[in-house]
Amino acid sequence: MPHAGKVDVTHPPAKPTAAQDAPMEFDDLWRPAQQTEAPRGPAAVLLEQGKITPAQIQHAIRKQKDNPRLTMLEAMIEAKIVDEPTALQAVAKFFNLRFEPIKSDQIDRDLLKLLDLDFIKRKNVIPIRREDNRILVGISDPADIFLVDEVKRRLRRPILLAVTPAADIQRVAEELTTAPSQGSVEDIIHDCHEDDVEVVEAKSEEVTDLEKIAGESPVIRYVNFLVVNAVKEGASDIHIEPGEETLRIRYRIDGILFEQPAPPLAMHAAIVSRLKIMSNLDIAERRLPQDGRIRAMVHGRHVDLRLSTLPTAHGEKCVIRILDNRSILIGLERLGMLPDTLKTFVDAIHQPHGILLVTGPTGSGKTTTLYSALRVMDGGKLNISTVEDPIEYQLDFANQVNVREGIGLTFSAALRSLLRQDPDVIMIGEIRDAETARIAVQASLTGHLVLSTLHTNDAPASITRLINIGIEPYLIAASVNAVLAQRLVRKICDKCKQLETNPREAEAAYLKRHNVDIKTVYRGAGCDKCRNTGYSGRVGLYELLEMNDALRDVITSNPSLMDLRRACHERGMRVLQEDGMLKLQAGQTTIEEIARVTEA
Repeated sequence: MPHAGKVDVTHPPAKPTAAQDAPMEFDDLWRPAQQTEAPRGPAAVLLEQGKITPAQIQHAIRKQKDNPRLTMLEAMIEAKIVDEPTALQAVAKFFNLRFEPIKSDQIDRDLLKLLDLDFIKRKNVIPIRREDNRILVGISDPADIFLVDEVKRRLRRPILLAVTPAADIQRVAEELTTAPSQGSVEDIIHDCHEDDVEVVEAKSEEVTDLEKIAGESPVIRYVNFLVVNAVKEGASDIHIEPGEETLRIRYRIDGILFEQPAPPLAMHAAIVSRLKIMSNLDIAERRLPQDGRIRAMVHGRHVDLRLSTLPTAHGEKCVIRILDNRSILIGLERLGMLPDTLKTFVDAIHQPHGILLVTGPTGSGKTTTLYSALRVMDGGKLNISTVEDPIEYQLDFANQVNVREGIGLTFSAALRSLLRQDPDVIMIGEIRDAETARIAVQASLTGHLVLSTLHTNDAPASITRLINIGIEPYLIAASVNAVLAQRLVRKICDKCKQLETNPREAEAAYLKRHNVDIKTVYRGAGCDKCRNTGYSGRVGLYELLEMNDALRDVITSNPSLMDLRRACHERGMRVLQEDGMLKLQAGQTTIEEIARVTEA
């Protein structure tokens, strides 16, 4: 049966008490008595509309207890208490979205080029049409925040969500997959001529010994040059991308990709094979993605390389992530936090228990911040353990666990085991699901300090994200100590830094929109040191939400994201743009960089 929406809509029945010798469960933790039986979410909407009764809710709870995999709405649908359209209308009302059943003739076919049919069928999500500057997207499960983020990433445009039955999405996807061509054969070939397509005889691919070629001196020397030069340039990633006629090499430096001189396309297979040999991968397998790791010594220091291969239309694309231990040795004080932010963050690190979250998009420096925080702690007196996917840097003072989902070693499974290992501090690479979040909250409430990351746009959104994935607001209020949101902006090059007395027109408009009065700004003119970009190195922008009693009361009332942002701002939280403006005033970065990483 299609999912009607992964939203937990009521509390399960009370568990056996400790007096009955039942094992302690997460739901046994104290909760306000008045919330124990009250339905919430879409179930509350259905009850308010008179479409279900309290007795039917209790029946659905019993059914859900027999099959814990079911959400409350799925239990109601399976028990025939409500039908799927009625349930989804309640979901739409709860999330303040429209309910949008669809037919294939309502779909803008051009949008399907942005979101392929296979993804649509697997995830029950479909782009419907353009509305103003946004794309209306039908989704059967609007509570799946990770799916919404993935759709935004794939579409690369602002989206507007609507709740659409999964059955409609599947039917439309099937119709679009098998839709017959329109018009007759004569109409189709009317404008075609016999010589419009020239058949080119394909060259027969010689069967070559890739291992032998990869072991030849020019290939070895080129791969070594590729890595050494990337480390010298301060690159974080190397992209090796085959095209139809050329090979493209790019370095990601300070978050931006830069093209590099590339060898002939004929060397591509040998370069990839050499990298696979170095990371102990199967050089004969070129049809499936592979991931490997290379330990290297570059300029007298250890560097970890993470290799990822991906089959593309013109061959295997390789991306090498460069993990340099020097990036976690710089210390918290050099990450770019302002003194008051740094003091509050260090205080949160030294709390005996609770949760400290670091949030931001991929590549915003979250891992470096967490590792720098762990290095501040006394590894000799504390039992520090981490659960990561994958382990990015080796720490000699911590017990590090690498997640392996293929054999069942998930974040949640590793965390359960770690809690039996007498930990003081637990670092979780990322909170991805409700189960991991529940165990993290439970660990923090039972005397452990938990550090982790989330993918949200700002600090208050982390609180609402935890609520959305099923954690009770009062538990979040009790367990979370602080949330740090961060971005990385490029620093103005010190060598070619220049003062401009008047911001440009677009910059002045940006400053006016944010009520900032800055008359002078700095800019990099471009030089050899910064590759004529005007930037060299990066510095962080930070937004620190420090939990206090007033905010805990606000969170317990399950506020909307806008209300929570307002409450945090009223209590003195400095947002990312404000932190950026202070760094702009100090001459560290530019308005373009602040806008690039903070504007939607």
